[in-house]
Amino acid sequence: MLLKLAWQSLLSRRVTVGLTIFAVSLSVALFLGVEKVRTGAKASFADTISDTDLIVGARSGGVQLLLYSVFRVGNATNNVTWESYQDIAARPEVDWIVPISLGDSHRGFRVMGTTQAYFDRYKYRGGRDLTLAEGQRFDDLFDAVVGADVAAELGYAPGDSIVVAHGLASFSEHDDKPFRVSGVLAKTGTPVDRTVFVSLEAIEAIHVDWTNGARTPGAAVGAEAVRAMDLTPEAVTAAMIGVKSRLQVFGLQRWINEYREEPLLAILPGVALQELWDLIGVAETALVGVSAMVVATALLGMAAMIFSGLAERRREMAILRAMGARPWTILALLMTEALLMAAMGVLLGAALLYAGLWGGRAWVDAAFGIYLPIGAPTGRELGVLALVIAAAGMVSLAPAWRAYRMSLADGMTVRI
Repeated sequence: MLLKLAWQSLLSRRVTVGLTIFAVSLSVALFLGVEKVRTGAKASFADTISDTDLIVGARSGGVQLLLYSVFRVGNATNNVTWESYQDIAARPEVDWIVPISLGDSHRGFRVMGTTQAYFDRYKYRGGRDLTLAEGQRFDDLFDAVVGADVAAELGYAPGDSIVVAHGLASFSEHDDKPFRVSGVLAKTGTPVDRTVFVSLEAIEAIHVDWTNGARTPGAAVGAEAVRAMDLTPEAVTAAMIGVKSRLQVFGLQRWINEYREEPLLAILPGVALQELWDLIGVAETALVGVSAMVVATALLGMAAMIFSGLAERRREMAILRAMGARPWTILALLMTEALLMAAMGVLLGAALLYAGLWGGRAWVDAAFGIYLPIGAPTGRELGVLALVIAAAGMVSLAPAWRAYRMSLADGMTVRI
């Protein structure tokens, strides 16, 4: 009976009630959307690199090594000599190893020297392979494969010519040895999209006539002449390693970290990714806090709506009291109305969220590299929805208590 009475009361005020429900639904959709983006971003961040057991570089910090080798942010403190790289590659625990050479750039994008094995061994988002949207991998000495963002922002297609600049913020270019774009990688949502890939030999080729960051006077070597030279690298920036058995990871890591020929560091990508996420987790907390404040504002607006309507409903309350309704019935009626509005707002908000996910997740994945799965609400999300409904009941206590204290005589009095 109370539920039916509350429902009829809401219908009689359908315009203001509808606007209140819509405000609550938008706040709930925002809160759940932030939660989906937060978890999706964290999962996508953790899946930036997968199926790689160790990353090796010069001894520094684990997060720093991860940043420059995977995210192309910052620079290495030192390189790994080619002899050390070969020593590591010869270890019986190593199943595969892929070298990485960084240092040059192209119009704001990092240039990375590596081998063909990089395209086979680099995995992301739980084991996905790199694929080519156009063209093919680098085959010639001066071939280059560009990431999806590089191609999109600079308008590159297979066959276009590009020139690599020396260093990251340098006006010196290796314009005597231009590269040809051989392929464009499909979008991954990882730093791969903003990278230009060339062979290790190409990195050596463009630097054969350079010394200390500048061209060696009188020692120019043409693009054709360099092809006949020994282009074995002297050093690499880092290396990705896969082991034959996961049980061997920690033993190999310890051996590399204690390597006597030069100071090296081996990190587990997953552990370093978690450390990095912990460092930037303040933004995650801020997003959740802001969305929670939006929900709180919507609930306070609902309480204000109930308060403002009490003056208009004084006679309604008096009639209910005259018909035998007890004061606690009035209190329960207003609380029930608030709970019904909150429940409808929660349901509508969840519907808006899933409609948005269904229509926009492909665009979010392509534009930002954040994969937002569509699945049943998690326990945390259901808990949030229940908390919103409970909070609605709490904020309705104040106006309900005021209605509870209205006397029959006060309600029947006509004020002039």
